[in-house]
Amino acid sequence: MAIKNALLVDDSKVARFALSKLLENREMNVNMAGSAEEALDFLNSNEHPDVIFMDHLMPGMNGVEATKAIKSNPETASIPIIMCTSQKSSSFTKEAKNFGVYNILTKPTQPDGLGLVLDQLAIDVTEGMLPTAPFVGPELEEENLFTGIPEDASLDMPSSQAESEPALSDNNSSTSVPLTSDLIEQISRSAVKTHVNNRLHELLSSLFDEQFDHLKRALEESRSKQEAMIEERLGAMSGVIEERTRNLRDDVAAEVNLNLGRELANLKKELSSSSGFTNDHLAELKDHITSVQTIDTEFWQTLQSEAIQQAHEISRETAEDIAQRTIDLFVSQQRSASSKLYTVGLAVSLGVFSLGIAWLAGLFG
Repeated sequence: MAIKNALLVDDSKVARFALSKLLENREMNVNMAGSAEEALDFLNSNEHPDVIFMDHLMPGMNGVEATKAIKSNPETASIPIIMCTSQKSSSFTKEAKNFGVYNILTKPTQPDGLGLVLDQLAIDVTEGMLPTAPFVGPELEEENLFTGIPEDASLDMPSSQAESEPALSDNNSSTSVPLTSDLIEQISRSAVKTHVNNRLHELLSSLFDEQFDHLKRALEESRSKQEAMIEERLGAMSGVIEERTRNLRDDVAAEVNLNLGRELANLKKELSSSSGFTNDHLAELKDHITSVQTIDTEFWQTLQSEAIQQAHEISRETAEDIAQRTIDLFVSQQRSASSKLYTVGLAVSLGVFSLGIAWLAGLFG
């Protein structure tokens, strides 16, 4: 089973931001809570995450109390909890695992250590090897502040105070520990130490949050100034480029106009130096006209010869056709017409033929 969803519980914005970036680099979905109470509300009203990263020291309910509350709830007891703390010692690790912590990460969290813990968690979840935490009841205390004192020991008041009050129990029922000045001093130091640590943690968290906000604002202002500076420089550079381009365009146009003026002046000079056609040009033109006339004359003669030949052929064919018709007419009318009519028709036919020949000869002569 892949570990994809995580709940990050820490009162420090800086710590939440740093750890969330490491988790997002592993392609995990991260939800964040700023306190243990907020984390418990999230678990009661949302889908349970695959793992919870719990800060140790927080104002209000600390990480140990939140872990006990989560593990005492049957609906959330199976969620593995990784505690983030700067107090990673063998005794603390053993004690933390006794009330249900899966593993401990030392602050500030390093990517390698986080990767090892998550990889081992994925293996344990897949193989069903998650450790089962013992039942945590309200009677189990958070931590033993004093060492070397028996759990069933009672405190004896000083002799002056003990004589004025009756004994609450006999000597055989429990072990009595005299309330000495050293023990009072130890209790006071422990209480002061705990209060100072909590207050120092709150101050450091507040300081880190202020520094984070200040750094974020400084980065945003710096980015805005850089963008404005870049925009200003780009605008100035665009103006310079446009000006240089305009100057270059004007220079190119002036150079082109100058070259064209020179070419036109040279052409005008050449045209002015030439008064017209030279003798050579006239001789060439005369030869060309003569050759054209020769070609036209030859072409006309050829065309005339072909026309005369075609006219003769047409006249001959027409005469033959007329003669044939005349003969046919004579043959057909010989039986019914007189010889005089035949002679007249033949004469007319020959006359027409002669006239046609004469006309064609005069037309193409």
